[in-house]
Amino acid sequence: MAHLRTYYAEAKPFEQYIQDMEQNQNEVLNIYKDFEMPTEDPRIEKIKDSGYKYVLVITEDWCGDAMMNNPILKHIAEQANLEVRAFYRDDNTDLIDQYLTNGKSRAIPIYIFMNEKFEQKAVWGPRAINVQKFVEEVRKDTLPDKQDPSFEEKQKEVHLKIRERYLTDASFWHDVYESIITRLV
Repeated sequence: MAHLRTYYAEAKPFEQYIQDMEQNQNEVLNIYKDFEMPTEDPRIEKIKDSGYKYVLVITEDWCGDAMMNNPILKHIAEQANLEVRAFYRDDNTDLIDQYLTNGKSRAIPIYIFMNEKFEQKAVWGPRAINVQKFVEEVRKDTLPDKQDPSFEEKQKEVHLKIRERYLTDASFWHDVYESIITRLV
């Protein structure tokens, strides 16, 4: 199993990852532009003083959760002077398999916060609690059993509903911000 330093070295600088996006680039840039980063949050200084240096992001361009969360992380990283790189989940599943959600799901994004020695200090992802509750409610209210002939069509509806909320609901963006910051302090 490779060391986090190796994965980080193989990962793409975050700005380059965003520039190379083919599916959700405009959406990421719009959320980044529209998110109002809290000003003078004293927790940012605590993060700076806590020894965090690097963030390894396990992500994919097509992922709706990454589309919403990554711009918020970008703001936090800029304020806290963190160096961020993006590792494509599907390029090497050995990494994501160390960070399975609920022990079974390769859900993304996953943020691995490290110190200057590339030692893991904190992990966050893939969703803030309120966002997770929303996703679970939408799925419960909309999706039939997987055997149902309409399952695929309903699943597309669910994804569109979630995506639309991710793109427009600034309260979700603030939930993500609070969730990440709280995890780090």
